[in-house]
Amino acid sequence: MQNPDDNFYDRADAHIHLSNSQITEAAAKGKVSASMMYATARFNSWVSACGWNSAEEMASAKEETVEYFVTEYRKMLDENMDDYIHNFQPYTRSAIENGA
Repeated sequence: MQNPDDNFYDRADAHIHLSNSQITEAAAKGKVSASMMYATARFNSWVSACGWNSAEEMASAKEETVEYFVTEYRKMLDENMDDYIHNFQPYTRSAIENGA
């Protein structure tokens, strides 16, 4: 992943804390995760739209734009999965202790 700015992880943590606060009996982790992914896709579509002058320009760059976001997400997911694999016990113990 590219070197993030100084507030990158603080912003990410804020989203994670919000998602954690939404986990209830009625909205299990999987449902909250799906909502978070939808929100990310919606926000990234808006950010992308802001970079174009017309729907036609946006449409012509759609495949390249989707590929960019999918590639970046895959890198981030892979990095975080490896982190959880290497730190499985302390991370899962912390989640159990915190009720997550």
